[in-house]
Amino acid sequence: MSIKSRKVVLSAIVASLAMSSAAFADADKDLLAQAQGIFKPLPTFDEMQKVKKVTDAQIKLGQALFYDPRLSADQVQACNTCHNLATYGVDNQSFSKGVTGGFGGRNAPSVLNSSLFIAQFWDGRAKDVEEQAGGPMLNPAEMAMPNEAAVEKVLRSIPGYQPMFDAAFGKSANNVNFKNATAAIGAFERTLLTPTRFDQYLRGDVNALNKEEKAGLKAFIDVGCVACHTGVGMGGDQYQKFGLVDGPYWKFTGSKKPDEGRFEVTKSDADMNVFRVPGLRNVARTYPYFHDGSVWSLEKAVEIMGQAQLGQKMKAKDVKSIVTFLNALTGEVSAQARTMPILPAAGPNTPHHDHHK
Repeated sequence: MSIKSRKVVLSAIVASLAMSSAAFADADKDLLAQAQGIFKPLPTFDEMQKVKKVTDAQIKLGQALFYDPRLSADQVQACNTCHNLATYGVDNQSFSKGVTGGFGGRNAPSVLNSSLFIAQFWDGRAKDVEEQAGGPMLNPAEMAMPNEAAVEKVLRSIPGYQPMFDAAFGKSANNVNFKNATAAIGAFERTLLTPTRFDQYLRGDVNALNKEEKAGLKAFIDVGCVACHTGVGMGGDQYQKFGLVDGPYWKFTGSKKPDEGRFEVTKSDADMNVFRVPGLRNVARTYPYFHDGSVWSLEKAVEIMGQAQLGQKMKAKDVKSIVTFLNALTGEVSAQARTMPILPAAGPNTPHHDHHK
């Protein structure tokens, strides 16, 4: 081959590579634009303040209360027991053990990013994180405090909490109360956002995800996962029947006890086996999956979603690709949030756990 011919061939190869690169770049831009129309990046702290303003003092108090086991009947369990911030806001158990030794009826969902959801708990029975915060304290299967007054009595018996409540809610008579305690815990939980590379991607950095993660994102969209998992939380903004297309759901999960879901709240037949759609941020770390923690494998959970919700048996390569993308949704829990603060000392009338009884 002559030198001239070689130059022609080389030029053709370079031109072809340039065209391929341009095509890939266009595909990247198209996928980004599609994703930006479906999902939203996590809000900044200032943006969160516009939704509900919280103060530093409220956050500080809320963190202390979140970690304080004295708010349970046996003075051993705290919010962090079931929603461990060192393990992405869950305890990685199918069901959580309560103070009486029994187990709750549903899997403990992560508190991370949960303030962005439409409602709290699997059945949506609490409208926000402030209302949710009080539920476990009074639930006999969880922290088992008999009533709000019992919680208030404990808080008032701990001298160091009074100035913290004063700073958080202003000095007033009886400001150490159940409502302010749950408001403070909610304020702390509103700070528990876990930004990821996917958020950078949604803000326009097309290279924030690698090639395999982008392929997984495309599969996630094309397969139809985005029928439910959308928005800033990648879910959490709607209710949906488990077993929507093919059911009942327990034929896929092997669940030992069928759950009526939101029906227990509304008593509407339309809400039978309906649950709040779980958010998928940090999903690779919040196993086991579903409302009853019946599935431990993320791959298996994706397969079940395809069958029960979309009516399709997904290809193994699509499942693997989607799971690769879901792993990219693992964020970082701040060291400050996941570190237990020094709690105020007990007073002479503060209940204590007696191991000798």
